[in-house]
Amino acid sequence: MPFAPNFWTTLNGSMPHTDTAEICQRIANSLDIPIWPQMPRRDFREGIYVQYAASLPRVVIDEANKKITLDTTGDLSPDLETFYERYLADDLDYFALPPNFATGFHNLLSILENTPGASGGWVKGHVIGPLTFGLTVVDQDLRPVFYHDMLTDIIIKNMALNARWQIRQLKTVRPKVIIFVDEPYLVSYGSAYFSIDRAQAISALDEIFDAIHAEEAIAGVHCCANTDWSLLLETQADILNLDAYGYIENLALYPDELRQFLDRGGVIAWGIVPNNEAIYTATPQGIADQLRAGIELICSKAAARGVTIHPEEFYSRSLITPVCGLASTTVEVADKVLSTLARTSEILRK
Repeated sequence: MPFAPNFWTTLNGSMPHTDTAEICQRIANSLDIPIWPQMPRRDFREGIYVQYAASLPRVVIDEANKKITLDTTGDLSPDLETFYERYLADDLDYFALPPNFATGFHNLLSILENTPGASGGWVKGHVIGPLTFGLTVVDQDLRPVFYHDMLTDIIIKNMALNARWQIRQLKTVRPKVIIFVDEPYLVSYGSAYFSIDRAQAISALDEIFDAIHAEEAIAGVHCCANTDWSLLLETQADILNLDAYGYIENLALYPDELRQFLDRGGVIAWGIVPNNEAIYTATPQGIADQLRAGIELICSKAAARGVTIHPEEFYSRSLITPVCGLASTTVEVADKVLSTLARTSEILRK
């Protein structure tokens, strides 16, 4: 699917708002690629870990304490059998986002039915990454569920089929769909807190990317802060989303992998707009200049290592986003981020 974004705007996912209709309408009106917002302040069930868990076997959603666990006591076989029956039947509705877990998703669908499509009719969804979910959500003994051999495959397939379900729903209102896999836990890759080996991590992600591609959609991956970008560049992701405001120079450490990524049509989503109080001192022109300087740095460091990457290659291969999700900030900051994002995009397109 041809994809040549010229610094188009989109978001990462979460928003601090509680009025679903209002923020969905603004997203539809202001972004080149609208997204459905996660709204954890409106309801605990709209948090990133809970939102995708409804179809998992043995999930325990504790609304009083605002947490979820997976119960691994006793014989798991009957519950796993039910899950795999649904999976093998390709029952995508079983893996749907329940309306009370994702009001942003269902509200945005309604709005986009009556809103002309910008930038060629794109829309973006997202799913939590299996590594982040599996290494953060625990069982009754506080053991990360990704370390349960019988559950690892379940977690990956659950996210893959949820992504496919989203794509089919989103295609009813826009012909071109992007799904991001959000993997914030990858900031711990290489540390004592991350004991999954590289090959297993890539395989887990690629199973979801392959599912997205099977639905003729584009696959992106998001990691806030910093990580080993060579791991994500080695996957089948089409879009790499990074915190370019704080860590753009780190991407320059991987010129060979970046060259290969670009050669296969890869796109960078630059998280260049700050998502906190810094937005009040940052200017669109300053942010645009910072991104241009960062791109020049990447190209010059690549050249120093014998790898040719031209700045112009990014001009039709770039999205711009906030640094990360916005749920942790205030509505006022989020609104300022949206307006700054739009203005920065205008400057960069020139």
